[in-house]
Amino acid sequence: MILAAGRGERMRPLTDHCPKPLLAVGGKPLIVHQIERLRAAGITTLVINHAHLGAQLEAALGDGRAFGVQIAWSREHTALETAGGIRQALPLLGDAPFLVLNGDVYCDADLGQLIAAAEQLLATGDLAHLLLVPNPNHHPEGDFALVGDRVRDRDGPRFTFSGLGAYRPALFADLPAGQAAKLAPLLRAAMTRGQVAGSLHTGYWLDVGTPARLAELERHLGVDTFGRPDRMTSSAP
Repeated sequence: MILAAGRGERMRPLTDHCPKPLLAVGGKPLIVHQIERLRAAGITTLVINHAHLGAQLEAALGDGRAFGVQIAWSREHTALETAGGIRQALPLLGDAPFLVLNGDVYCDADLGQLIAAAEQLLATGDLAHLLLVPNPNHHPEGDFALVGDRVRDRDGPRFTFSGLGAYRPALFADLPAGQAAKLAPLLRAAMTRGQVAGSLHTGYWLDVGTPARLAELERHLGVDTFGRPDRMTSSAP
C-alpha cells in the first residue's frame, strides 16, 4: 500500500493544485519512483489511498497497467491519517501481511528484505516490522528505539521511522472503519507487548516534505554513481 492521501501542507504552494505524490522529481512523479521500485522487487498488486486531489492521481496512474502493476484505489472523503487510511483499505489488502510506504519518501532500501520481514510476522507473532533510519537534521530526536531487532518506545538508541513498514492486518482490525486514526499509538501499544520488530537502513532516505527537500532529491537523482548526468528515463512499458 502506498499512502497518498495527505494534504502536503509543508509543500504548498506546489500542492495547492497537484497532489504531492505527483510532483515531478528526476523526470517522473515521486509516486512512480515508488511503483517502479515495488515492481522491481516483485510486488505488482498495489493499493493506493487518496483524498486531496485524488482524481488527479487516478487520472495519472489509472489501473497501473502502464507501469506493469495492478492498482486498487482506496478513496477517502477526508484524509483518515495513517492508521485510519490503512484500516479503510483492509478489504482491499486481504488477510496476509503487507507492506506500506509513505507516498512522500524516497528510499533506496532493499524491498526484498522488507518482504522477507513481512513473511516472518506470522511465525514470530509480531504485528509490525519497521524500517528505521538515522535521524535527519530536521528530526534529531528520532521516533523509536531499536535494541537488537526489537523496536521500543524508549530505552535504547533512537532512530527515525522511515515510513516503510510491514504489518499484519490484526494491528488495525479493532479500529472503526471510516474514522481518522494515527499509527503511532497502535505501534506503541504493540511495542509494550514486544510485538514490533525493526531494522536499520543506512542508505539513502529522504522525507520529501518541503520544496527544499524536493530540490535536494532532484540533485541526488541528477547524477549517477559515476558522476555522469542521469537521464532518469522511465522503465515503464
